[in-house]
Amino acid sequence: MKPLSRELAVPAGHSADRVLRALRNGPYDPTALVGSRYGTWLAFRTPEGPTTLRVLQRGRSVAVGAWGPGAQAALDGSPALLGLEDDWSDFDEHVLPRLPERLASLRRLHPGLASPASGRMWDALFPAILGQKVTAEEALNAYASLTRRFGDPAPGAENGTAPPWLRLPLAPEQVRRISSWDWHAARVDRSRATTAMEAARASGLGTLGEADERTAYARLQHLPGVGPWTAAETVQRTHAAKDAVSVGDYHVAHLVGQALIGRRVDDDGMLHLLRPFDGQRQRVVRVIFSRPIRKQAYGPRLAPEDHRGR
Repeated sequence: MKPLSRELAVPAGHSADRVLRALRNGPYDPTALVGSRYGTWLAFRTPEGPTTLRVLQRGRSVAVGAWGPGAQAALDGSPALLGLEDDWSDFDEHVLPRLPERLASLRRLHPGLASPASGRMWDALFPAILGQKVTAEEALNAYASLTRRFGDPAPGAENGTAPPWLRLPLAPEQVRRISSWDWHAARVDRSRATTAMEAARASGLGTLGEADERTAYARLQHLPGVGPWTAAETVQRTHAAKDAVSVGDYHVAHLVGQALIGRRVDDDGMLHLLRPFDGQRQRVVRVIFSRPIRKQAYGPRLAPEDHRGR
C-alpha cells in the first residue's frame, strides 16, 4: 500500500507531537500512537473514507504520509490538524502584555504553542462524553476498551504498513449498536451511555466542523446531556478553540486561580479572573498549562467508581 505524502514547514518551537497529543485519548488509545521513534500515527475517517496518517518531524520540516481512501483529504487537512493554522499573533499583541509576568514569560518560552483543528466533531465528542463526571482513568479505559472491541482496523494495519493494533475511532452507527451489557462491561454508566447514543443519532453533527468556534460550542449544547464542559473539550480539538474554557473540570479552575492570584478558585472565580481576556480565555489556560503547576492539596482525590454492580 503506497502512501500519499507531503512536506510541511513549521515555525521555530513548533512540535507536531505536542499538538497531536491533544487528540490522543490516553497512552493506550488504539487510534493513536504519538511520539514514537517511527513517528506519530493517527487513524480516522474522512468524508472520502478511512485513513491512516503518519507524521514525522525533523527540525522545522514535517513529513506527512497517508494511506487509505481518505488519504488525500487527510493530507489536505494536515496543516490545520498540526496546529499550523492556529494563529496566536493577536494574542501576543493584545493579551500577552496584560498577563502577569510569570505567565508572559511562559508564553515567550513556548512560542510554538498551538492547538489542533481536526474538524471531526464526532471523534472529539464521543471521548468527551465518556469523560463526563468520572476520573480520566475511567474515561480513557472505557474509550480504549470499546474501540478495541468494536472498532475497525486502520488502513495498513492488516498488512504491516501501519502498527497492527491501530484501529479507527468508532463511527456513530457502531456506537448505536453497542448493547447495554457492553456499556456496563466497559464501566460506562447509564447516563453517559445514553448521552453517547443520543449524540450518535444526532443529524448535522458533522457540519459543525465547518462552523465557527462559537457556533459549534453553542449548538453542541443543544444535544441532550451535553453541557459546557463537554462542548469545550470538543471544540478545543476540532476548532483549536481560542475561548472555550472547560468549565466544570475537576482541576482547571483550581490551577487557573493558583496561576493568576496564587490560590485556588471555583468555576465562577475562574470565569471572573478570565473575563479581561474574553475571546482568548482558552489560550490563557493553554499558557498556564504549558508548564506543570503544583496545586494546593485539599482532601482525598476523586476515586474511580465501579458501576458494574448496579
